[in-house]
Amino acid sequence: MDGVKINLKVNGQDISREVDSRLLLSDFIRESLYLTGTHIGCEHGVCGACTIHVNGDPVRSCLMLAVQADGCEVKTVESLIQENGKLNYLQQAFSDNHALQCGFCTPGFLMTVSGFLEENSKPSEDEIKKCISGNLCRCTGYSNIIKAVKQAAQTVSN
Repeated sequence: MDGVKINLKVNGQDISREVDSRLLLSDFIRESLYLTGTHIGCEHGVCGACTIHVNGDPVRSCLMLAVQADGCEVKTVESLIQENGKLNYLQQAFSDNHALQCGFCTPGFLMTVSGFLEENSKPSEDEIKKCISGNLCRCTGYSNIIKAVKQAAQTVSN
């Protein structure tokens, strides 16, 4: 193994590991840190299932090497849960609106939308559609996902 030491913060926890220089960030998160909420779909950055936040920006973790995250702050879908174990407002909105079926794409949607709502707490439907346009759902269609984002936005803006 061509090991490279990386230091990063994941979901608020300092992490230091030696990794293969070719290891994808998505694989590092799932296989080294056992944070399996980040799903790997297309492995080409097209489906959005592997979306996480790196230094506050949504990124496709299947397109980023773990070594590129050295010194960064990473947040995965596991960061959304409240300390008391309850769903946060966005997760609850997805549940309330039946915005998931098989759930495979849901972590990517949640991470994409969570960053979006931090910057735009009163989005229009067109803005929501544009926000989620990079995430693919093969089960539900998008109407319930849009309803969930509207509910979450209303919660944020109140």
